[in-house]
Amino acid sequence: MTSTIKVNNIQNQCGANIINESSNTITLGASGDTIALASGASQTGFGRTGTVDWNTTPKTSTFTAVSGDGFFANTSGGAFTMNLPSGSAGSIVSVADYAGTWQTNALTVTPNGTDKIGSINTSVTLSTEGQSVTFIFVDSTQGWVNTMDSTSNVRGNPNLVASVSGACNTLATAPDCANVKIATFVGPGSFTVTSSSTTPANNVVTYMVAGGGGGGGGSLAGGGAGGFREYKSPVTPYTASPLNGNPGGTAITVTAQAYPITVGAGGAGGTATANKGTNGANSIFSSITSTGGGAGAGNTAPTRDGNPGGSGGSNAYIPSNPVLGSLGAGNTPPVSPPQGNNAGNSISDSATYTTGGGGGGASAAGAAASSSTGAAGGAGVSTNITASPVAYAGGGGGGTDNGAKGVGCGGAGGGGKGTSPPGGTPAPQRPGAVNTGGGGGGGLGSSSTSGAGGSGIVIIRYKFQ
Repeated sequence: MTSTIKVNNIQNQCGANIINESSNTITLGASGDTIALASGASQTGFGRTGTVDWNTTPKTSTFTAVSGDGFFANTSGGAFTMNLPSGSAGSIVSVADYAGTWQTNALTVTPNGTDKIGSINTSVTLSTEGQSVTFIFVDSTQGWVNTMDSTSNVRGNPNLVASVSGACNTLATAPDCANVKIATFVGPGSFTVTSSSTTPANNVVTYMVAGGGGGGGGSLAGGGAGGFREYKSPVTPYTASPLNGNPGGTAITVTAQAYPITVGAGGAGGTATANKGTNGANSIFSSITSTGGGAGAGNTAPTRDGNPGGSGGSNAYIPSNPVLGSLGAGNTPPVSPPQGNNAGNSISDSATYTTGGGGGGASAAGAAASSSTGAAGGAGVSTNITASPVAYAGGGGGGTDNGAKGVGCGGAGGGGKGTSPPGGTPAPQRPGAVNTGGGGGGGLGSSSTSGAGGSGIVIIRYKFQ
């Protein structure tokens, strides 16, 4: 016996249609309702349109997939396998790299029994970071066919990402720490942050900035070193110099923008005995300026004073007057910790001969000249910011105009040696070392023997992963 019930609408107790037939369209449920199958019930006839229901509990070990579901496979703890279900036409399974670790710990996908993947009865390996794959079972010939494969890794980057520009400037992973990069600027350029870190401490970068060294004076006076400033971030371990400004110095917290970098040139040496050298140029990173070194003096009344700067240039003694010029002051303008030191005095041992004082260095004042030799430049400082100890910002040594006397050594950290005219022939120029900020050695400017200052340098060290 067959029974037939004919209705156009079925309503709930509130009068809202829950089954509504209009022409050839049947609508199930009212707005806001959920249509659910009872536990253990199944559906047919609705089918799928190439999509899956994603299971948002990540898999962390070998499992068997279920047709119609998508899975997130977290292999951060190690590689494992996803077993495919027994295939029938239209079966669909998706899987995605949950933690972005498949490139390190791959996910293996294994077919069931004699089923195939792409026409071959064998497992496949998914080993691309951020990959997601969808398999649909077509037939017994091809088996599971990959219909969608995304190899993009669209993730918020939690780390600081930066680049450098400018000729000969470099960006490299630190030799002493695989999580740290070192940006080295030997000339002008930009340090461009494209993404700051989600960990605030990692955006406080380590830096070392050295200004250009001052040129040696034409009257034997040593040039001062360029200013030296350093700040060590706690997240980038290394052995810093004694001038590390943390705590007490200026921290630089970077954001996503370009930071122009200025690397100061060294100052020229004095070209005549009456001429001073010229000051070195400033080096700049963000709000940090390391002042160029002060120039050594010339031997006339207007030029006998050493110039101030990051470290000061030495003065000149004029025997015929006799007058001693004033010393160039270091740490000018003043910063904390101090970026440099004062120069040392020149002297005269007779009405004929003089010896030059040393230019100031980052960690010590220039030495005073003696009757027997020109003075040594003040010592610079050593830092392991590049993973090995390198000294910077030594003062230029003082020279002598008596070939029988000695000359002052340049301060450790690139300071140029003083010069003398042995046998009446001027010695070569003694410049400060390139990209150290070393001061130029003092010499006889009339013979073009006063040393130029060494150019500065900027180094930025930061945690990138």
